[in-house]
Amino acid sequence: MPAPHRTSLHLADVQIADEFWSPRRETVRTRTIPHQEARLREGGQFEALLLKPRSHDDDDRERVPIFWESDVAKWIEAASYVLATTDDPELDAAVDKAIELLAGAQQQDGYLNNYFTAVKPGKRFTDLRDAHELYCAGHLIEAGVAHYEATGKTTLLDIVRRYADLIWLEFSPGGPCEGGYDGHQEVELALVKLYRATGERRYLDLSLLLTDNRGKAPFYFDAEAERRGDTGYFGGEWSPGGVYVRSGQRDREYNQSHAPVREQDKAVGHAVRAMYQYSAMADLALELGDQGLREACERLWDDLVTTKLYVTGGIGADPSIEGFGKPYDLPDHTGYAETCAAIGLVFWAHRMMILTGDAKYVDVLERALYNGVLSGASADGTKYFYGNPLASDGTVERSDWFDCACCPPNLARLLTSLEQYVYVADTEGLWVNLYVTGSARFAHGGQRVTVAQESGYPWDGAIAFEITEAEAPLPMTLRLRLPDWATGAAVVTVNGKVLPYTTDKGYAVLDRTWARGDRVELTLPMAPTLVRADPRVTSTAGKVAVQRGPIVHCVEEVDNAAPVPRLVIARSGELRTEHADGQDAIIAEGLVDGPPSDGLYATEPVSAEPTAIRTVPYYAWANRGKGTMAVWVRETP
Repeated sequence: MPAPHRTSLHLADVQIADEFWSPRRETVRTRTIPHQEARLREGGQFEALLLKPRSHDDDDRERVPIFWESDVAKWIEAASYVLATTDDPELDAAVDKAIELLAGAQQQDGYLNNYFTAVKPGKRFTDLRDAHELYCAGHLIEAGVAHYEATGKTTLLDIVRRYADLIWLEFSPGGPCEGGYDGHQEVELALVKLYRATGERRYLDLSLLLTDNRGKAPFYFDAEAERRGDTGYFGGEWSPGGVYVRSGQRDREYNQSHAPVREQDKAVGHAVRAMYQYSAMADLALELGDQGLREACERLWDDLVTTKLYVTGGIGADPSIEGFGKPYDLPDHTGYAETCAAIGLVFWAHRMMILTGDAKYVDVLERALYNGVLSGASADGTKYFYGNPLASDGTVERSDWFDCACCPPNLARLLTSLEQYVYVADTEGLWVNLYVTGSARFAHGGQRVTVAQESGYPWDGAIAFEITEAEAPLPMTLRLRLPDWATGAAVVTVNGKVLPYTTDKGYAVLDRTWARGDRVELTLPMAPTLVRADPRVTSTAGKVAVQRGPIVHCVEEVDNAAPVPRLVIARSGELRTEHADGQDAIIAEGLVDGPPSDGLYATEPVSAEPTAIRTVPYYAWANRGKGTMAVWVRETP
């Protein structure tokens, strides 16, 4: 079946000139990307591509980690997205030098992995479960496609095509790795991108093959371990929280290989691996019209968003596996909510919207983007969270870098490619998913059309659109997302007159003949609200969170009269919005418990005094020193 016709716009066809996003993206360009390049050079990721001979002693894993190519690849991808919209000769030259290193590290048959070339030669593709070969290959492929589409150069694209061709030979029927698949998913979605960039069907077929191999009995990883004769790269000792089991059902759930993907209905295991797997499944469902993969994605989505999603859009509550816990088990202090996982949720949600045309996926995308993703970096763009807890006892702070540096460049590549998430086009017209000041150019009805968008979002619910380019009047459908947080009726006017509109899957549908100069205004109700979790989320019992528009707020000690655990929000109290320093603060009426008594326990009730409780956006916390923080705060009637 042919693929549905909805598609993202090319980065160069979307302009972002937004008061919220433009400064952040400029920070990524001028500070984050250079900072990350310096850390990758200091850490050895670039130098490792020189393939200097190394001994096989016990610290090989620490000196040349298996995932280093992925760090370099994500940095190249982020930089390439910048080059798609910005003239930056210095950055262009830095990317070219990185690609030269990759070219020098590539073997004659196309293989490209420094660990199995310089440290463990002869062991390639023998430890798919643990050794991240196909994960690194996937990120290299994504970087190659991004660089080609941004610059028109094929230097990296040619490299990754040679590697993808080798993988096809290894994993196709009759190849030495027939039946295999990767332990850390990524290459599956990358191969779909490579297919779209080149038109080579074998890359799409390989993605489907690896996806359908996953979870079939007899289990490939068991046979692989038997052939290898050892416990694999991570051995039996790798256990982030002390409970990871290296065999059986829990191990298979960890990398989503416990059952064929078409039969899965619960989001389990490592959250980032799951997001990349589900993204590939959505891509394949789109390209192939594969109903089985689509239905599996929809089942998995429903399980995630109804039982395992933090209010911030974070996912992965269990730090021992960097992944999903039990349904409704969403602890705030100890919750993991890895930055990469929230980014992966953005990827998957975007694909599900394109597949289905349903705004409910963008609602989750937006929640993750503005909260669980943005919290992953400091305001200056040079310090990072790996996990994003929803409460802190005052000891949590961002780090300058990590030994496993997956999150920082992942965040950079998302923010530098924001353009592709704002709009979707089809043969009927334009879908507006995110409200970001700028413009979109696209072809419709045989002519070029430009739609300009202007707003103060996410602080202001008044959004305007104008047709600024259209050679002649043209019939077109404009779909404007009505966010799930907008509890009142949205108002739409066209050229100053209120327009009754129909709704379809969360979009206001404006179907008419448009002409240059036509102006649409959308007004979304944006009162601050108190949010309460399902009672089965025991960590939030008796507590509320504050949200206004897409922004989830938190309470930091630095803004208030006492440590956060002593604060109580009044259920019926007023919520007042103040806007200063480029962001909202919500002022809530409440109480502050009196100071602790002399003893550990007391029979007298704790005294309480009225106080104003001040919030800040969750993404902005931990930028003003250490202190207690909570998203969920006690509530009193």
